Amino acid sequence: MHLGLVGSLGRPGGNITGATQLNVEVAPKRLELLHEVIPTATAVAVLLNPSNPNGELTWGRLQPAAGVLGIKLYPLHASSDFAAVFATLLQMRADALVISSDSLFTSRAEELAALALGHRVPAIYQYPEFTAAGGLMSYGGSIWDSYHRAGIYVGRILKGEKPADLPVQQSTKVELIINLKTARALGIDVPPTLLARADEVIE
Repeated sequence: MHLGLVGSLGRPGGNITGATQLNVEVAPKRLELLHEVIPTATAVAVLLNPSNPNGELTWGRLQPAAGVLGIKLYPLHASSDFAAVFATLLQMRADALVISSDSLFTSRAEELAALALGHRVPAIYQYPEFTAAGGLMSYGGSIWDSYHRAGIYVGRILKGEKPADLPVQQSTKVELIINLKTARALGIDVPPTLLARADEVIE
């Protein structure tokens, strides 16, 4: 919807429909979760892809949350050289990193997780691939729930229904995953109350 691919979620029109997941909408919650893990954090960097319009939307959503938490946000724009990004992040003396949702970042989740751990930067991203690769935390809409919903639509379209008549579905399922092994490596004590709320804890 943010990119103007459909007329509206209820009436997509044309030949496009499908399923969306909570993404930009839960960006403030990622910042809150980081703050819950590192309550002393006063400066947080936000990794953004300058070619993705959702980056600016994410930045706009994070600003009010940062103000409430007393956190200063620093934008980090990158589309290729992530090693240089982390060098800049260290110069900023940022306490933590929020990675905005982006297909480029997802495709290089393992690299980002390795860089974050190697530079001892607590970081959070949307997808579980990040935490599975050693990132500290992930929080976001369930991509598997979206795939399931999209698969049902494929079946309906193959049976003759038109995409224009099928409202874009919004998956509201979110997942919180914490890599406790990474937390220990970073010297972070994750609050037991947060661990209890996690959908998965990687030991």
